[in-house]
Amino acid sequence: MESDDDNTVRLTNLIESVRPRLRRLIQVDPVLDLMHSIGSEQKERIRNQARAECNINAADSLINIVIKEPHGDGWFREFVDALSAGGCQYAADHVEANLSSPKVEANNDYCVRLIELLCTNLLDMKTNDVCLACLSEEILTQEDSEIILALTTNNGNMNGARELLRRIVRCRPGWFSKFLNVLHETEHLLLYQELTGGSPSNDIQGETDSPSPLTDEGELARSDAATEGEGCSIPQEESLDSVSNTTEGETDSPSPLTDEGELARSDAATEGGEGCSIPQEESLDSVSNTTEDLYNEESVETRQLVNGFRLSEPETSTAAIAGSPKKADIVLRDYQMDVATPALEGKNIIVCLPTGSGKTRVAVYITKEHLDGRRKAGQSGKVVVLVNKVPLVDQHYNAEFWPFLKHSYKVERVSGDSTRKISFTEIVKKHDVIICTAQILENYLERAKSGEDEGVRLRDLTLLVIDECHHTTKGEVYNHIMMRYLKQKHKNSKLKKLQKEPVPIPQILGLTASPGVGGATKLEKAEEHILRICANLDACKIMTRTHAENTNKPFKKIATVEERKQDPFGDVIKRMMHAIHTHAELQPTCDLGSQMYEQWVVQKEQNAAKEKKQKVRVCAEHLRQYNEGLQLRNTIRMCDALSFLNKYQEGEMKRKVAPEEEVPIHITDTERFLFNLFKENKEEMQALAKIPAYENKSLSELKSKILHEFTSRENARGIIFTKTRRSAIALSQWIQENPKFEEIDVKACYVIGGGDQSVVKPMTSAEQKDVLNKFGSGEINVLIATTVAEEGLDIPQCNFVIRYGLVTNEIAMIQAQGRARAEDSSYTVVEVEGSGVAEKESVNEYREKMMLKAIDKIKNLNQEDYDKRIMDFQIQAIMEKTLQAQVKTKKHMKKESPSKVAFSCRGCNKHVCTGEDIEIIDNMHRVNVTAQFRELFIQRENTTLQERCLDYEANEFIACKDCGQRWGSMQLYRGLKCPSLHVKNFVVTYNGKKKANVPSKCTKWSELAIQFPAFDYITHASQMVQSSDDETE
Repeated sequence: MESDDDNTVRLTNLIESVRPRLRRLIQVDPVLDLMHSIGSEQKERIRNQARAECNINAADSLINIVIKEPHGDGWFREFVDALSAGGCQYAADHVEANLSSPKVEANNDYCVRLIELLCTNLLDMKTNDVCLACLSEEILTQEDSEIILALTTNNGNMNGARELLRRIVRCRPGWFSKFLNVLHETEHLLLYQELTGGSPSNDIQGETDSPSPLTDEGELARSDAATEGEGCSIPQEESLDSVSNTTEGETDSPSPLTDEGELARSDAATEGGEGCSIPQEESLDSVSNTTEDLYNEESVETRQLVNGFRLSEPETSTAAIAGSPKKADIVLRDYQMDVATPALEGKNIIVCLPTGSGKTRVAVYITKEHLDGRRKAGQSGKVVVLVNKVPLVDQHYNAEFWPFLKHSYKVERVSGDSTRKISFTEIVKKHDVIICTAQILENYLERAKSGEDEGVRLRDLTLLVIDECHHTTKGEVYNHIMMRYLKQKHKNSKLKKLQKEPVPIPQILGLTASPGVGGATKLEKAEEHILRICANLDACKIMTRTHAENTNKPFKKIATVEERKQDPFGDVIKRMMHAIHTHAELQPTCDLGSQMYEQWVVQKEQNAAKEKKQKVRVCAEHLRQYNEGLQLRNTIRMCDALSFLNKYQEGEMKRKVAPEEEVPIHITDTERFLFNLFKENKEEMQALAKIPAYENKSLSELKSKILHEFTSRENARGIIFTKTRRSAIALSQWIQENPKFEEIDVKACYVIGGGDQSVVKPMTSAEQKDVLNKFGSGEINVLIATTVAEEGLDIPQCNFVIRYGLVTNEIAMIQAQGRARAEDSSYTVVEVEGSGVAEKESVNEYREKMMLKAIDKIKNLNQEDYDKRIMDFQIQAIMEKTLQAQVKTKKHMKKESPSKVAFSCRGCNKHVCTGEDIEIIDNMHRVNVTAQFRELFIQRENTTLQERCLDYEANEFIACKDCGQRWGSMQLYRGLKCPSLHVKNFVVTYNGKKKANVPSKCTKWSELAIQFPAFDYITHASQMVQSSDDETE
């Protein structure tokens, strides 16, 4: 009888004998998840090795640990089961010596070889379609599919195709025929012909009449074509030795279809016509040697690479899934299942997990279980997934919801950028899962309520998923939607008391990494803030991660830079500002270049416009620009700050020239003084900007940090967060122009917001998406971003984050840290000494700890106490909303007559028009089409609109004929050119006087309680036609 020691030696030798095969067949991540005898530190070391080196080396380390003595009970069975359940069944077959016939195994080797030889052509496949079909044929696991789809989305179709081919060749024999079926079903007929030598025009019926090159059992079929050199021919005299020698002859070098091996193209491939031709006279040894060459780094074919590309291991490390799930199955980790459990019971919850922990995967799982459950019960299901930023619509659709749910349900995405013109109402009706921006749903809920059209009602939905749900606070669109929900919920309570049927409302699922503390300084207030969010989302629980496994947190560093000792460039700007103070008789009470100064000068400008003090108003505008120049010179190059000031001055000068006659518009003495002041000092600033010694030291620190990241990492990829759009653009240009960065292959680009609140041209959603896609694929490896990229951006390869002089609140800090997803990531805050940035970061760290304590306190509350507090907050929120609605209604009822309101040019105080001259288009655009008004303005080309291709506005803006102050834009409405006014460019007076309820500077038309009449299109169009006829006569 065999002793335990003898059995252990036998099993160890068995594993060693097939080690070369196992190294290429084992996929490390899913197998490690199921090897409970291996410690967490060892697992992490192997995973790091897989990412830093390659999967083959990591698999080798895994084998070393498995066979290392002493062995625990059942070690061999655990290893086999982990291989089998982890999607590596063919590796498990080798370990158990449970292989097919020698001929089948040899044929399988030839199929691998054939894929290798024709890989260049196969990369032209439609990877997403082929991937999903392979998943259905079960030659790819669910995890394989996720990785391939993510790689395709982030790195491109060809990279995804390489990964797909690399994974299918690891399958058990029989995969080749299934792959051929996949190619045929997905209409890759030319690729099918490459592999079979058959006609691409053959249909399925035609194929059944002739044998496939590979039968379902994995055997290559013989045909006349095969014997004549087409397709892939196997010698008939092949024997057991030819297969058994394959494993003995293998070396430790990687396969051409693995991480480090390169795809070989043999002479047979180049000379044998179509497909792969193997000579009839080939001997048994040659068969063995061919297989040996497949994995031998020193083989002739490997040295004779044509294209030199490889099927590389993806840099993305998708969360491992235990087992090999069937089509559309999703398997969660233990902690993910724990947080999902209440939602699976139909309860409203908030899932609070750190970034990178798989919140969205949990949401997909809950969505599928929700829809499956309703389908089984014979009920319809409708899920809407809300996001707060347009790029997240595509990200959630492509990476999570579509891959998992498309097999069983109709999934669609909608955002303000969508090109589809179909009504959102119809999309909701025809699809099971809709991913959209929150504003779209709110708009259609309002349309349904107002009766404008059918719209969408909450009763139409059965599950509402809210991403980044910490934004469900006052004033946010998420909260508007949830207030509709809460009102209906409490109405339902009354209906139930009256024994009436309640109106259906959806289940709510909130997702967040950081609910924050709402500015609280005490634990009780932090707890109250989080409870209010729970109340707004009607959550019965807030679910967090409780298991011991830690998430990856980046290494954090504060880089403090000494304040520059000499700043002659800044001194010149301050000298000009003091001259302006003297000219306008202004006495600032705060430091130049500070945020307080900016607030002071903005207030001065608004008051001066209201009081018609043009000297002060114009000077205040210039002072604000100089103050921003001072701030910019602390973050970007002096030449960039000068360029900003110069561009502003040129724009002001251009406003003083009429577009056609090129005749100067009236220039006041103050304006002439301001223009001359800049002109007199410009040359000195240009000279100073060229002296490197005067540059800000924070820029030098940033340069050192970037160089360090790119010289100490193999594949550095990071995000630099900065405060303003101007600094993001300037930093991107600085990196692109610096030869030091070019030497180490730093490729930078910026991404900024899409709103038009800033004078800097915003990015469109399409532009943002293009930059983010390039960053995901690695075409760009440094992203300079404003806060627009803090939340939700999912780039697993990002391994460093730098906050460049920018610190806001604890939520932003947590979100920014979460962008560094890769192992061994870093998070650096660069601050100028004395700026307070480091102190703010410390405060945020304290608030983060307080937030976690507050969440723990809430979770430990008695459920009855929790429910009572939630109910109190909900009643309070509803009462506040009701009161606001009443005030708004009264305000509308008290709307004044348009004749009592007058508008003056903000630039020169010239009277422009009264409210009687203004009409409103589509309850949105205020226009003045009177003949008198047309005499007051000039038209200029609006290059911004040309670039953005907006079809609802003409490519012109309108400006005051006397002073050049911009007033608005020309709007093209149903063939009519209508001057559309922007209220922020005017001084508004009521009966010739300032009025308490009229703001000193209106920024939005909604701030005015004036009811303007609707635009009379028929009348104005008729007048235009009549005028045109008169000119013709």
